[in-house]
Amino acid sequence: MTTSPSPPGPERGEFVRTLTAAGRTLRAAVRPGTDSSVPPLLLMNGIGASLEVLRPFVDALDPRRTVVRFDVPGVGGSPRPVVPYNLTTFSPAVAGLLSRLGFDDPVDVLGLSWGGGLAQHFAVQHRRRCRRLVLAATATGSLMVPANPRVLARMLTPRRHRDPAYARSIAGEIYGGTMRTDPERAARALHAGTRLGPRRGYYYQLAASTGWSSLPFLKLIRQPTLLVMGDDDPIVPLVNARIMARLLPDARLHVYQGGHIALITEAERLAPVVEDFLDS
Repeated sequence: MTTSPSPPGPERGEFVRTLTAAGRTLRAAVRPGTDSSVPPLLLMNGIGASLEVLRPFVDALDPRRTVVRFDVPGVGGSPRPVVPYNLTTFSPAVAGLLSRLGFDDPVDVLGLSWGGGLAQHFAVQHRRRCRRLVLAATATGSLMVPANPRVLARMLTPRRHRDPAYARSIAGEIYGGTMRTDPERAARALHAGTRLGPRRGYYYQLAASTGWSSLPFLKLIRQPTLLVMGDDDPIVPLVNARIMARLLPDARLHVYQGGHIALITEAERLAPVVEDFLDS
């Protein structure tokens, strides 16, 4: 077990720690809320993105809410895994991380893109730890209405996370929404303050969800669930959200005008939607 606190973050007393849980060493950030009666919100990020990428969304949330983020193995500040992992084996590490951070009561969970797959698994595997579930720009894994093969090909490499010029050149094609007219926003979102881990971490993360699908167990997700999906998302076509909304026992669907990473680039617009659901 290791604990190595780093200096508090500049925003609202946020602190960052590196902890080991269930055999996985993870870098985590906690923004303490001002109201202990509000359940903490656990954020699960997209593929290849460090926890810093979610900063605009965290800043758009009400300060009364505690927010927890983490880097998956080999991404951001988390060391690369000694052995590969998948969503089933990684979910207990996330539950253990929450316990190490002192969050033993149920939390709300939001998963973005790849993180939405992990969030679905967490909601089933650790149902007593998850109060409400938010799935943003995500689908059911390998059994889904797929993106255009050209878009999928772009997702096979972490280059967009490492090369701002490349991120700008493909932003409209893979992210859609406002990235089509302002691709610079994608470069800023992916590279402002981000920490890059080894390239291998991206491929570990990609492999973790290969062949995985939540379609067979969607009906086991009993938590109230909000689907937040864009009408111009090249990576996750909107029809996937409509399918999920029909299959989940307690789901509501919010469709916004925008693309895949609007939760980050247009956080001020979507954060209130998420908070209204969590507080309802």
